[in-house]
Amino acid sequence: MGIFDALNTAVGGLQAQSFALQNISGNIANASTVGYKGIGTSFEDLVPDSTTPNKQVAGGVTAFAQQTITTQGTVSSSTVATNMAINGDGFFSVQKPTSITDNQPVFSGTTDYTRRGDFQVNSNGNLVNGAGYYLMGVTVDPTTGNPTGNVPQVLQFQNNFIPAQATTAVQYAANLPTQPKTAASTSAATGTITAAGGLNPADFSSNPLAIGTTSYLDNTTTGTPVNNKLGAAITSATLLSGAAGTDSIGTDFAAGDTITVDGQTITFMASGASGNNQINVTDSVGTLLGKIGAITGVTPTISSTGAITLHTGTSQSLSASSSNTTAFSALGLTSGLSQTRTPSSGNGAVVANDMTAFTNESISGGAVTAYNAAGTPINLQLRWVKTDSASLGGAHQDTWNLFYQTSTTASGGQTAWVNAGTNFTFASDGSLSSPTGSALTIPNVSVDNLSLGNLTINISSGALTQFASTSGAATINQIQQNGFAAGQLQSVAINNSGIVVGTFSNGQNIDLAQVTLSHFNGTNYLKALDGGAYQATTESGAAIIGASGTISGSSLEGSNTDIADEFTKLIVTQQAYSANTKVITTANSMVQDLLNVLR
Repeated sequence: MGIFDALNTAVGGLQAQSFALQNISGNIANASTVGYKGIGTSFEDLVPDSTTPNKQVAGGVTAFAQQTITTQGTVSSSTVATNMAINGDGFFSVQKPTSITDNQPVFSGTTDYTRRGDFQVNSNGNLVNGAGYYLMGVTVDPTTGNPTGNVPQVLQFQNNFIPAQATTAVQYAANLPTQPKTAASTSAATGTITAAGGLNPADFSSNPLAIGTTSYLDNTTTGTPVNNKLGAAITSATLLSGAAGTDSIGTDFAAGDTITVDGQTITFMASGASGNNQINVTDSVGTLLGKIGAITGVTPTISSTGAITLHTGTSQSLSASSSNTTAFSALGLTSGLSQTRTPSSGNGAVVANDMTAFTNESISGGAVTAYNAAGTPINLQLRWVKTDSASLGGAHQDTWNLFYQTSTTASGGQTAWVNAGTNFTFASDGSLSSPTGSALTIPNVSVDNLSLGNLTINISSGALTQFASTSGAATINQIQQNGFAAGQLQSVAINNSGIVVGTFSNGQNIDLAQVTLSHFNGTNYLKALDGGAYQATTESGAAIIGASGTISGSSLEGSNTDIADEFTKLIVTQQAYSANTKVITTANSMVQDLLNVLR
């Protein structure tokens, strides 16, 4: 009976090779199918019964399918924002509707699994892949960004609406120039806060500095008119005892005489004077006034009548005396004079009448569109003023105030800008030394009668600095607020974290859902369904939510079929099939020979 067994075995071989050919054909056909996992063929020999090993004969063969689900396909980029691919282990959870009722899908509740990620949004707002499977995930709280549950549901994004959110905080980062180039600074007297790019409260009808801040207005002392002469300004007058038509100090002061201003002594020298604390007796009155100005911060002036005006300048008070009272009197000044600067308390506001001075003595701090509780857009304008400068010497330090515009239509004595109420001081290295916290709260912010309430200005560490700038303007590195108007969903996209992000008509990008991944202990034992989906089996085990793989947005995983490898298998299968047919031909010939013997 060996010949007939050979025939049966050869037929089994043909069936097994046919099964392998069918798998090869399917793999090649699906070489371009998204997420397709090729099916290999596993051959198993069938051993006939035998009483002893030496009587054992070769058996038949059968073929089984061998899944390659765990083999990764090539991931390529896609122009569709809702396409995604899985790198590594994991499956998308999906459901396929059993029917459509009133244009809405009806699901059986059975969850399937796939790696086919060519999802797109349909008319109902569902994410559906090319095989008709609906994506599942968990929704995300748009405010906190946290998942609202842990059980995946079929996702739907249709007519999503977000209410308006009032602005409560502004994230701010900027560099303020060491020397602001304001309109007023170019024409201001040397040594004044205005010349240093700052704001002089004396130029305002009401002091705009922060409430509780005391500043000192510049006071002056004017001497009696005498023959003082500064350069060629007075051509017919004489200067003290100097010759007519000259501006030399002459013989009134002698070498060794002194003038003391605010505790600093200027000594007269016969010649060779140097620095701000020495002057030659042959120098001009202009030179002397320059030396005094270097001390007070404001250079004294001479009127057309020859009267000298001294300024309290950057000090709270002015004092001046001389060891030569006669010569000092000849300047029209009284030795031992003193003058105290007038204190002025800040009211924290700029009225409309002072707008010109405010604009000329401040720099822009940027602007941002904020929103009130109703979602009304509000243009929040900011400006910086320098209220003190380390360049003035002594105890002075670089100090700034921040203002916001409260009214664009203010007039007369109405408030146009409001001081945020904080003194921002900077160290010599440009770092912010005060305030030390990261947040500043401005109470009761209102712009053109639209209320924003309490507004927090968040300034992270190192975000606000004062470094030299050739432009003399503030460099705004960041100015962002957290409010927005109401909005309607316009489109969705999936990022690399597997988050479905919605883009709304108000320009906001809000997290809407989290795509969940699942894995199996026996992945290659899943049952394949149409459309690249799989069903859990006893051998695969139940789905386990969570996977080690990661999601790539705007990407697709291709088929894991290797065409070259499949062609190689095709050749081997063809040869094996032909060989089995040869066995059948040979066995048939042998049977015919046997029948011929009987005849």
